[in-house]
This record gives sequence, structure tokens and C-alpha cells, in this order.
Amino acid sequence: MLKIDAHQHFWKFDPVRDSWITEDMEVIRRDFLPQDLMHILMHNHIEGCIAVQASQTEKENQFLLDLAATNPFIKGIVGWVNLQADDVEEHLKYYSKHDKMVGFRHVLQGEPQRDMMLNKEFTRGISLLNKYGFTYDVLIFPDQLAYAAELAEMFPGQAFVIDHIAKPDMKNKEVTEWEKNIREVAKNPNVYCKVSGMVTEAHWYAWEEEDFKPYMDVVFDAFGIERLMFGSDWPVCMVAGGYNRVIKMVRHYVAHLTDQEKMMFWGGNAIRFYNLEV
Repeated sequence: MLKIDAHQHFWKFDPVRDSWITEDMEVIRRDFLPQDLMHILMHNHIEGCIAVQASQTEKENQFLLDLAATNPFIKGIVGWVNLQADDVEEHLKYYSKHDKMVGFRHVLQGEPQRDMMLNKEFTRGISLLNKYGFTYDVLIFPDQLAYAAELAEMFPGQAFVIDHIAKPDMKNKEVTEWEKNIREVAKNPNVYCKVSGMVTEAHWYAWEEEDFKPYMDVVFDAFGIERLMFGSDWPVCMVAGGYNRVIKMVRHYVAHLTDQEKMMFWGGNAIRFYNLEV
């Protein structure tokens, strides 16, 4: 079974487009391309990755498709389309012809309307994804988890995955409210969760492995090993420790799992969820 990093990004840095990369994130204010990641994956015995959009344009989709065409270790792409557009189905039909395009996401965490995912235009777009075999990555903050649960209930046949365990407030060690809501989401069997993006929610320069245990305890119990997958969130993770330190922390946590469970977590679940050709 291949090992898969289910969440990472590539970009050619543009200070205007990538304004979310603030000055305190100086370490990632540069280009990150497949040649930068390949040796890191090899070092960590990871054979493939899912490249996730970092810009909400269809130009980004083509950028990632072009990279995947010449870098076979990129096993799948999570792109972006305007799910609220009248002609969204035409776009989905077009991307369904590209084997490496496996799903889509929208940066819901940044939307002023916190329940935008429940708008009738947005849900119409979601309703068409499964028809073309696409998954949906849910990028949200904890205050949006209740809406995500409602969305998942509306479309029980649609495969969803929560990115970055919904970004709980790890700096302040807040668990209770996030735990209640993520457990509600997890009751939907069509929802998976990425164990990813955690270090950037903690104190960047002062986190310890133990800081993440309460959160991982919750998602491993709520989702079960069959619906969890590892993601590095590289290169964003570089602002808070880097790839090797992130994967070491996660490996320590899952050390007690059986070999079969480890195979599922480190690749099998991502392969099944994204229907990867490996």
C-alpha cells in the first residue's frame, strides 16, 4: 500500500495573490514546487501526495494539472471551481476528463457569511460533485462545524473531508466546544478528517508533542481509523517546525496502531477517499 501525504500545496509566490502569507511567515514567502517536496517525501518514505489549491482560481487548477503531468508522485489534485456559478456543471464536466483532478474545496474559513456553505447556490454546486466522482474538502474554523454537519447530512452520498481537524484553538488549549461539534460532524459516515495543519494552530515556536494529544484523541475516537488520513500541510507547516518534525510527532502518536491500521492511516484511506489510481 502506497503511503500518501493527503494535503500539501505548491505555488509560485505572488505577494498580492498570496497576501495571506504574512511577514511573520517569511520562511514560506517564496516558490514551492515539486522538486522542493520530492526529496522530503522520499526521506520520509512517502510515495505520493495530494496537491491542494492555494488560490481560488481555475488558473490554479491548470497550474496543478501541469505539475501533475510531469511529476507522477502527485497522485491527485483538490482544485477550485465556483460552486455558486450557474454553469458550474460545465466546469465539473470539463475537469472530470482529467484523471488527476479528484476533488474541490473553497476557503470557507475566510467567508464573512459563516454559513455560506448552506446557501442554495452553494448546495446546488455540492449536489453535482458526486455525479462526476468528485470529493469535497471542507476548510473551516470551529465556529462553522455545525454548518458542516448540516451540509453532510443534506448529501449523504457525497464524500467530504474536514481539513486540519477544523483548526481548533490550540494556542489556548480550547477543546470542549470544538470536541462537541466535531463529534457531531463525525456521526456522518460520509465525512472523513485530515490529521493535518495542527502545528500552525499551536504556538509556532514553543509546541510540544503532548499539546496535540487531546485533539488527536478526539478525532481518532470520533472518526475511527477508517476515516482518518495524514496530511503535512507542507510548506505551510514550515512556519511552525517543518515536515520532518510534524511527521515525527504524528508517527509517535500512531505507534500503537496495528500494521493494518497504520496502512489505512498513512495511505489506504486517502487512496479510497480520493479514488486514486496508484
